Amino acid sequence: MASWELDKENFLSMSFGEKRKLYKSSKYVELKDIPTWKQYADKHKLVEPIPINAQYKINPSLNQALVSKVSMFVGDITTLEVDVITNAANSSLLGGGGVDGAIHRAAGPALKLECQSLHGCETGNAKITGGYKLPAKYVIHTVGPQGEKPNLLSNCYRNSLGIMKEFGFKTIAFPCISTGIYGYPLIPAAHIAAFEVRNHLEKFLDVVERVIFCLFSEEDEKVYQGILQTYFPLH
Repeated sequence: MASWELDKENFLSMSFGEKRKLYKSSKYVELKDIPTWKQYADKHKLVEPIPINAQYKINPSLNQALVSKVSMFVGDITTLEVDVITNAANSSLLGGGGVDGAIHRAAGPALKLECQSLHGCETGNAKITGGYKLPAKYVIHTVGPQGEKPNLLSNCYRNSLGIMKEFGFKTIAFPCISTGIYGYPLIPAAHIAAFEVRNHLEKFLDVVERVIFCLFSEEDEKVYQGILQTYFPLH
C-alpha cells in the first residue's frame, strides 16, 4: 500500500473533532455557521435578479426545501468543514494557481501523490480523492474549459454532483469554475452552476443537505445574489 493510501485511510477514519488539530490552518467553518440562501437573503439588501428566458415559478411544496439546501459563502473554500469540496483543477491534477494551488497546499503533499495515481482528467470530467489535512473529507477535482464552452462547464458541475450522489455525500462546496485565468465570463458561468445545482436538487432533494457556492470577490457575491434569486426564488 502506498504512503498516500495509508494517510488517506487514517484521515478518513477520523471524526471532524479528531481531525481539527491536524488542519493546516486553525481556521475552519462548520456547516451550522454557513447561512442558507434564505437566511442570507433575510440579512442582506439584494441586487436586482439576473433574468433568464424561462423564469422559475414558485412551487410551494418545493421552494422552501430548495432554498434551504443552497448557500452562498464568501471566503476560503479550504476552510469549509463539509463532506467534499470541488477543486477547479487543471488537466494534470497536479496542482496549479488559484483555488487549485490553495487546495493542494492546505491538503498537504499526500494529495498530489494520490492525484498522480489518477493520470490526469479530461475537460468536463471529474475525479475524487481524499481531503487529507483539509477540513473537507474529500476533494472532487474537475477540469473546467478555457473560454466560454457551456456544454463542458455543465459537465463539470453535473459530473461532480454525480460523484456526490454515488458516494452518498450530504454536503458539497463549489468554487466559481473556469472564471479565473480560464476566462469564462462570470454571469454565464453562474447561470450554468445554478441551473445544474437546481436540476440536481429537484431530482435528489432528500439526499442532499447543502450545496454551497463558495465565492471569492464582492463581484462574485453580487452576481450570485442576482442569479440565485432567479433559480431559487424566495417569493
